Formats: sequence, C-alpha cells, structure tokens
Amino acid sequence: MMYKKVGKIAGLGLGILLLLTAVTIFYPQNTWPFTTNLDYLIPPEDQYNVRILRDEWGVPHIFGQTDADAAYGLAFAHAEDDFGTIQDTVLASRGMLGQVYGRDSAPIDYFVHLLRIWDDIDAQYETIPPQTRAVLEAYAAGLNHYAALHPDEVATADLFPITGQDITAGFMLKVPVFFGLDSAVGELFEPPEEGDQRLEIGDWPVAIANLQSPISQSPISAPYGSNVFAVSPARSANGETFLAVNSHQPWEGAAAWYEAHVRSEEGWDAVGGLLPGAPAIVLGHNRQLGWSFTVNHPDLVDIYELEINPDNPNQYKFDGEWRELEVRQVTLRVKIVGRLVIPVQQTVWWSVYGPTVQQEWGTFAIRYAGMGEVGYAEQFLRLNKATNLAEWQAAMRDGPLPMFNAGYADNQGNIYYVYNARLPLRAEGYDWQGVLPGNTSETLWTEYLPYDELPQVLNPASGFIQNANSTPYQTTLGPENPQEADYAPAFGIETAMTNRALRALALFGADEVITWEEFYAIKYDTAYDPTSDVAQLVQMLAENPPPGDENARQAAKLLAEWDLQATPDSRATAVAVLTLNFLYESDEVELEPWRLVNSNIPLAAAQDSLQQAVDVLVENFGGVDVPWQEVNRLIRGNVDVGLGGGPDVNHAIYGELQEDGRFRGIAGDSYIMLVQWDADGRLTSQSIHQYGSATSRPDSPHYADQAPLFAQRRLKPVWLDEADIRAHLERETVFGKR
Repeated sequence: MMYKKVGKIAGLGLGILLLLTAVTIFYPQNTWPFTTNLDYLIPPEDQYNVRILRDEWGVPHIFGQTDADAAYGLAFAHAEDDFGTIQDTVLASRGMLGQVYGRDSAPIDYFVHLLRIWDDIDAQYETIPPQTRAVLEAYAAGLNHYAALHPDEVATADLFPITGQDITAGFMLKVPVFFGLDSAVGELFEPPEEGDQRLEIGDWPVAIANLQSPISQSPISAPYGSNVFAVSPARSANGETFLAVNSHQPWEGAAAWYEAHVRSEEGWDAVGGLLPGAPAIVLGHNRQLGWSFTVNHPDLVDIYELEINPDNPNQYKFDGEWRELEVRQVTLRVKIVGRLVIPVQQTVWWSVYGPTVQQEWGTFAIRYAGMGEVGYAEQFLRLNKATNLAEWQAAMRDGPLPMFNAGYADNQGNIYYVYNARLPLRAEGYDWQGVLPGNTSETLWTEYLPYDELPQVLNPASGFIQNANSTPYQTTLGPENPQEADYAPAFGIETAMTNRALRALALFGADEVITWEEFYAIKYDTAYDPTSDVAQLVQMLAENPPPGDENARQAAKLLAEWDLQATPDSRATAVAVLTLNFLYESDEVELEPWRLVNSNIPLAAAQDSLQQAVDVLVENFGGVDVPWQEVNRLIRGNVDVGLGGGPDVNHAIYGELQEDGRFRGIAGDSYIMLVQWDADGRLTSQSIHQYGSATSRPDSPHYADQAPLFAQRRLKPVWLDEADIRAHLERETVFGKR
C-alpha cells in the first residue's frame, strides 16, 4: 500500500536506463572552468544607475534610482559573495543541473519537466506587472554582468544570458519543495510493498530535496524550524513594539540566508534576509513595518491513483469517460565524464489533476496548492514596499505564497499573526491523507479557503504573538486564539506544539511588562520545557540508567541534576543532545529534532542511545563531564568556536556529529534580526549572520567575521541611513551615472 504521508524527507528515486552502448550522439559540453568572452552580457553603461555601499561587515546597501536599478545592484552584490549557489539555483530551475554535475543531479531536471514549470512561465510571464518584470529582468542582468566579468566562475555558457523568466522559475521550483512536494513525488517512484524492485538499472539517488551539486549541498526542505515573536505596546515596558525575525535554515547552500539592504527612489527601502536567486527581501523590515515566516505544515499535496484503460495505457477514466493522458518525450542532458554529455530520453505525463507518473504498480497523479503560479516576486516586492498593515495584508491576500506562518509588527504598535496557506476546499467523504480515487471530479479541488478566513490573530489583549512551527491554536494567551473547531480536519492544520512554542508562551505569559533586554533574553532562551521530550528523556534515564557501566551511571546522574538549560557551560547538555542524536538515527523512534514534544520515547531505545553517547564522549573527551561548548562547535574556515543552544530551543542549533565526537553546527539560528519601534515609532534594528556576508568566499574577510559575535549571542547594528552607512563604509561600487 502506498502512503501519502512520510515521517522523514524522501527524495525522488528515478529509474532511468543509461544504456551507453545505445548512445550514438555525444554532446561535448563546456563545463567549469569555462573561459570565453562573455562581454556581450554587459549592459550599456548607463542602463542601470546604482551604488553598492558595503559596510564594515561587508553587508551590501544597494541604492538605486529605480526599483530595477536596485534589483540589478542586489544581484551583482550577492553574486560577488555567492555566485556559485545562485548559478546552481538557475541551473536547477532551467533543468540543466545534470549536464553540469552529472546523473546525481539529473532527477531535478526531470522534476522541472514533470511540473511543467516552463509551460506556465511561457503562458503567464507577460501577465506579471511591468514594474515587477523590470525588477526580474534587471536582477538577471546583474547576474549576467557578474558572469561576464568572471568567466572562470561560469559553469556552462549554455546558461547565459539568464532571464527574468529564470528567476521566476526559481520560485516555482523552490516554494513547493518547502511543503514537501519532492517527498510526495518521490513516493510515486517507490514500490507499494517491501521487496518489490524498482526498474532494473540506473537507480538514481535522492536529489530533489537537496538540490545537490558540488557547490550547493544543503537541503532546501529540511524542517529545522523557525521562530517569530512580536510584542505590542500593551505588554512592553515603555510603549515599544518588538519583533524577532528568527528563521532556522541550513547554514550553507541554496537555502542559506544572505543579508542585504535595498533602497530605491521609488519607495523600496527594505533590509533583511534573502535566499540565493531572490530579487527582493524575503523576511526583514522597512522603516514602517517588519515580518518573518516560519514553516507550517498544512496538507497542500494530494496523490491520486488513475484508472487506466486496459486497452490503452494512455487513457484514464474520469467521470465515466476515457480521457487521454498528455504524453511528452523530454530530453535530459547528463554529463558522464569531463565534457562528455549524453541525451537521455524520458517520458512525462499529465492528467486533469496535474503531473502524472506511470509505474509497473500503477499510474498516479499529483495535485498541489499554488500549482502554476508565477507571481511570487510580485508578492515579495509588495511586502517589501508596504507602508502599513492594510497594504501588507493585501500583499499576503493577493499573492500566491501557499504556506508559512507569518508574524508582523509595525511602527503604529500593531502586531499580527496569520497561518498563511492556500488550503484546498476538499469534498467530504474521502481520506485526504491517503491515495485518492482519480476517476471523479469530486476529488478535483479548484478553490482555496479565502485568506480572511485563515487562522489569524490581530492585536491580542495579551500583547504578544508567537509561532515556532507550532499550532496556530496557541498563538497567544486568551480568547483571541483561533479555534480548532472552526477548521475542517482535511486542511491538515497542525495541533502540535514545539518546545520553542511552549517556552515562548511560558516566558511571554509570565512577564506582563517586557523590556528590550527581556525580549532579547527570550529569543536566546536555551531551556527545555518540563513537558518536552528532553525532560521526559532525562527523567527516564535518571531513574533507569543503563546497567553495568560506571560512565553511563555518571551520565545519568548528570542528567538527573540538569536544569534543562543548553548553556555553553552545561555539563549535561552534551549527554542529552548526543543521546537525542542517536535516538534520531534509531528505527525504534520517530523523533523530529525541530519538534521535541510528545514523541513517546521507549526506555530500551533511550538506554541504548545514552550508551552510544557515553561511548563517544569517553572516547573523544576522556569522560562524560564535558562542557557543552567543547562539543557544540561553529567551524568555518579558521574559525572554531564553542556554542550554546541546541535542538528545539529558542536559541536553536542543529549539529552534525563528526569523527572527533564534536557537533559541527549546520543549521538553526542563522540570520537573526531583533527590531524595535519606540513609543514614537522610531526604529532600531540589530542583526547577526552565523558566518558573514561572503557566504562562499573563503578568501574574504567576511567569510566568518560575524561568527564570534554569533557564538556570544550578540548582534550588530543595522544601518539604513546613508550617513550612518558611510560612517562605517568599507567600499563602494558604482554603475551608471556618477
């Protein structure tokens, strides 16, 4: 039986027969390092008028005459710091990864064809407002200009020129991956019963969730979690409004944050974080308001089994009639070795539901929220340029963004939370968590719950809102919380809490007069709630340590005396987090490190994992009594510093266990902003990046210059006014008119 929902991120396994003896045409391909004259990509000197002012931290402040000028400068500045990853995202959205990086990346190219991303772009790109298309095309021009000046960094000449359509395609590829479309598609390539075989040759590995290439390795969709908190004048000490922008993302690769400030004379003046290939700020603030997102998990994907005509495999029954599957042959170009690239023919299908896959065990179609939408850049630009709550809500209401909890605050003292989602209006009487019958229009949803009916909280009497990948039904304290009874189970809205959400509710709820210092401390809280998995684990092992090992008994004693705080000096946290690490790897426990609540950990699995943790500590540190910061490390180039924090605490740090027994931080707290408007609406903002602005430039002084501050849980100023920026100026780059 095929199941729609899976516990861990699955990728797309594609069985493709690479029969080299049958290949008669070879395509030599220029791949990195590629050197040629790309001067044709350089725009006319006065086409874009923009200044890039980099402050002492290397953060680019882009000053453009128009929005398009600013987008051009943003692209060029980001390319200076991370051209390789941006290039990879464009290769992915163009369906060209396989010809540059080989067969391990080719499944993503198939995915692009399967979703018909370029059909939608060809049909709808001209419907994007002209001002937004100008921004998209200027952003692409900035990337092209950088490539022309640095041909040694170009992966393949075939990619250029990059276009505004490419940037649009990047959103269309990445956004569905955030809500697990790659996992759902991956299931269609898994046989229904254990023991069944996939196609005989060419079992391609997981690739879609990772956007794998030698440059960008980090998973886009890994659910490490995020936080957003806001406090209104009703609860702050001096009439201030506070906002915490605190997304938890991988620290490297296609989903790593980059900080920038973008300003034009057409009203664009926003600062915050963006991902490679994004032509606008994704989360952050402008002078009047700020916002942030956390991943939510509504049910946005459905899988259907089609009833195939036994006399015609390309016909399926729908509402009592046979319909034709749309069948296409697509060519994937796959690098074999060096410059040798071969064409690989594949078939993709399409039904009334959407993308369709034929397998020996059945034919399955998939439908997902926001399918075919091209307006992401328009929505983010509107968020960037909104000047009040009504404008910001209108941008959310009108835009295609199909998911994400959103938290908001502004200079008027408003705070707001919305469980943003394009929730399909589904018919009753079907199991929407399973595989659905694909032969009836009753299962073909076409409409969504209106934005104004989504779970949301505006200016609650409690004076705060929070979300940490948790249920919207416990956003704050008091009657303004959305009610679960108002929403159909088919929407799949979460009812679970995370440790971070439990701590936020407890800390904000216990403090009726919150100062800036207290708000700061809540963001960096490192405690586990008494009802969390960690507290359950600690109590279980303190009362039932593994028998026969003195080191294990000492570790259990450390846990028994632990205050549940993952502080840098804690001597129990290493035991606890290492135990969690091995529990997560165990087949006996379904443990999500970003949501350590209500996992029901078996004693035997806990004891076995504790013993493994003890063995690692004893072998590498000589004992179990080890300060957490000696184990938990931020390692970047020549920087190697200790950290506090841990999985599913407000100061979230997720590490990867190394051979020397240390955790190397790979995700969690990454780009952080703490924003304040005082009682008169005056803005103050601070930020930090886990590494620095030069996200893939090891030779830059900004490759890891923010890491020591990050480890000390300190922030740096955010400068918006040109005079302040110039007082801390490192260098300036000018394009166009002087």
